[in-house]
Amino acid sequence: MRRRRLKPALKAKEPERRCVATGAALTPETGLRFALSPDGELAPDFSARLPGRGAWLTPDRALLDAALKKGAFARSFKAGVTAPADLAERVEAGLAKQALSALGLARRAGDVATGFEKVRAMLADGTAAVLVNAADGGEDGRRKLARVAGDAAVVELFSEAELAAALGRDGPTVHVGVKAGPAAQRFLKEARRLTGFRRGEKAAQN
Repeated sequence: MRRRRLKPALKAKEPERRCVATGAALTPETGLRFALSPDGELAPDFSARLPGRGAWLTPDRALLDAALKKGAFARSFKAGVTAPADLAERVEAGLAKQALSALGLARRAGDVATGFEKVRAMLADGTAAVLVNAADGGEDGRRKLARVAGDAAVVELFSEAELAAALGRDGPTVHVGVKAGPAAQRFLKEARRLTGFRRGEKAAQN
């Protein structure tokens, strides 16, 4: 009796995601999904889970403005689209919330160190994947930690108060280390999307 050779199961093909403004290929990690409400209002879908057709954009304030002006979202959805006047502000606030929430999850997973000495120790022993410095923190501490940061990614997007709130701390939080692992990767994903959006905002203002 001949044995049948089993063929490996084919992987489901990933849906193609392209930026409505540039046509660049995107992934859920690098792109930002938008969805339409039942009445046709455009809204960011930060977790890419809302039902229905979606449109993808490179996280960039200038590209969002350009896509709205050129009707790129309407073409993608093949429907009339309205955008709230403060859409860009909603996107930026939502991206910041996503990143801070990811940092809070890293703390609950036990992957976070706070305070200069603890963060320096984490960086020195090579277990830190991310160094977070408060944007309004002192320059001296940043310089000292930079000397031992090695390959750790450096994020300086949030104030001392924002970091404290995300980590459930009472006092200002200036330096945070995040241990290498899934929690650090999720935080970095969100931080990079926010960085890209804010970079585009500065470009639009110049």
